[in-house]
Amino acid sequence: MNNKLKPALIGGLVVGLLSAIPFVNWVNICCCLWAILGGLLGSYLYVKNAVTPARAGDGALVGLLTGVIGAAIYLVVGIPLAILAGSAMAGVFAGLAESLDPNQAEQIRTQMEAAQTVVGAVVHGLITAVLLVIFSTLGGLLGVSIFEKRKPEMVQPPPPQNFGGPGYGAGV
Repeated sequence: MNNKLKPALIGGLVVGLLSAIPFVNWVNICCCLWAILGGLLGSYLYVKNAVTPARAGDGALVGLLTGVIGAAIYLVVGIPLAILAGSAMAGVFAGLAESLDPNQAEQIRTQMEAAQTVVGAVVHGLITAVLLVIFSTLGGLLGVSIFEKRKPEMVQPPPPQNFGGPGYGAGV
C-alpha cells in the first residue's frame, strides 16, 4: 500500500465518521474541526513512518487524500443519517430557540422544516464534502509543520565537468 494512502485512509475514516454522526458532527461548526484533526492525524501517521523528512507538499497530499476519503464516507453515511435524524435535530434547535426567545421559536421551526428535504440534505452534504477536503488539506499542511522534526537532507550539487578540455572561456 502506498505510504501516503494508509495514513489517509485512517484519517479519512475519522473525518468521515465523526462528521456524519448526528450531534457529534456539531464539532465541525468550529472551523471544520474534525476535518482539520483528520488531516493532522493523517500527516502524523505519514511523518512517523516516512523514511525521509516530510515536506509541506507531502502533508498537503496526505491531507487532500484524507479529505477526499472522509468526504466520500460522509456522503455515503452522513446524508442518510441527516435525513433520518433531521426531525430530532429540528426539535433540539426549536427547544433551544424557545428557551432563548419564544417569539422566534416558530420561525426557526419553520425554517428547519423547509431545510429538511432530501434535496436540502444532498446540497448540504455536497457543500460539507468540499469543506472537508479543504480543511483536511490544511490539517495535513499544519501536521507536517508540527510533527516533522527532522531536518531536510542537503543535496550536494554535482561537481562541474569539463570533459577533458580547459573549460569554457579559457581562451584556447
